[in-house]
Amino acid sequence: MIFTSPLPDVEIPDVPMTTYVLARAVELGDKPALIDGPTGRVLTYAALDAATRSLAGGLVARGFSKGDTVALMSPNIPEFAVIFHGVAMAGGIVTTINPTYTANEVHHQLIDAGATMLITIPLFLETARTAAEGTGVTEIFVIGESDDTPSLTSLMGAPLAEHVPVAKDDLVVLPYSSGTTGVSKGVMLNHGNLVANVAQVGSAGDIREDEKFIAVLPFFHIYGMQVLMNTGLRAGATIITMPRFDLEQFLQLHQEHGITRSFVAPPIVVALAKHPLVDNYDLSALRQVFSGAAPLSAELSLEAGARIDCEVVQGYGMTEMSPVSHLTPPGMFKPGSVGITAPNTQTRIVDPITGKDLDVNEDGELWVRGPQVMAGYLNNPKATADTLDSEGWLHTGDIAHIDDDAHVWIVDRLKELIKYKGFQVAPAELEALLLTHPAVADAAVVGKLDEEAGELPIGFVVLRPGAEVSEDDIAAFVAGQVATYKQLREVHFIDAVPKSASGKILRRMLRDQS
Repeated sequence: MIFTSPLPDVEIPDVPMTTYVLARAVELGDKPALIDGPTGRVLTYAALDAATRSLAGGLVARGFSKGDTVALMSPNIPEFAVIFHGVAMAGGIVTTINPTYTANEVHHQLIDAGATMLITIPLFLETARTAAEGTGVTEIFVIGESDDTPSLTSLMGAPLAEHVPVAKDDLVVLPYSSGTTGVSKGVMLNHGNLVANVAQVGSAGDIREDEKFIAVLPFFHIYGMQVLMNTGLRAGATIITMPRFDLEQFLQLHQEHGITRSFVAPPIVVALAKHPLVDNYDLSALRQVFSGAAPLSAELSLEAGARIDCEVVQGYGMTEMSPVSHLTPPGMFKPGSVGITAPNTQTRIVDPITGKDLDVNEDGELWVRGPQVMAGYLNNPKATADTLDSEGWLHTGDIAHIDDDAHVWIVDRLKELIKYKGFQVAPAELEALLLTHPAVADAAVVGKLDEEAGELPIGFVVLRPGAEVSEDDIAAFVAGQVATYKQLREVHFIDAVPKSASGKILRRMLRDQS
């Protein structure tokens, strides 16, 4: 059975992503588009449009060609939007990089994405330079000032009057998503994908021009990039950026700017529900808190909502869906549900064993089809075929059911990815790393439920005979080679990793031990 949205389809125009998102920028003129939260620095819509066109013009004048890839490694600052849309307007592709990545992780992404240029901030220059060695990156630019690295301003040129011609199926963004294999994969998202999802979320979410968003979720992640930055700019909202999360500053900015909608991940909902600081600030302008990136319990949603007198809802999506497939429109809140199917989107619930379609209130794998679904994984046809079938259905790997009111409930996960504070952690990546330690004979990594983080990566290690090493030593070994969110929060020594007859790790048994 194919389920559709109870909401009507929305118009999805065939125009470039930047043309769509910044369609009203000139009209909005001096209205603040982005405000840097810590400093109060304002980028108006007119200035955003002008800077975007200037960067696009400068790139084209330098010989930048359609399909060239620029790597962007930056926290949430107003310039992020300028670079993102300037590169897109020049016909290019942006690959967004997590600034907490190690040089090795950045290096992999630069090579795989085929980046020829890297733009970052002074704080990350050392990592950027190390990562760029042996890649196709020939130039590094810095947002701000540096003694020995050219500034972003040097890329600016005569404004580009018109968007470089692109088709809706031309790639525009290459964010990277972990897979169960442990190898980070480039998710190919085209102009049509991004335009579609901005239109879907803007309409179903009732995003308005008078909105003020807080942007603490990173723009390099598809959730922050699309739901916050692009949907907000399309609506003509004002976005207050935060380069990192600090609860007191987060609350202060809500009060100072009269934030109307807060897009967050579950750890922030925990703080809103339980932290004593919340009582010191006026959050009365909030219309909705929208949680995504990881599951949110009904109990926590209700607890936070009661405290701040505001609906705390959630949605569902994946990088591979640009990212939203399900969301909770205002007034349709069901605690614990991820909402309804987005407009222009189809959903199926499929028995993972038989492949048969299931009916309402029956648990099966969630499949999604719609204009927001990715073109595939870059340079990885096998992974694409494993996830996206010949009829365009994306197999999410999540177990869900749809109730009689068309609400979707995520109940379990087929795939092995660990969700730590909204970030994906691939057990296989950490297991492969653990096995490089000379004292380790075998290893397995699982997620341990945690109210604040969602899941914590936990390692189970079998030592080689005679090895003299502590659990802390093993954790430190991993911590020195991966981004912070991938680090093992616990290490346990065991006699043997439980496995099936075929050699598959029995992770459920380990989770029961954790």
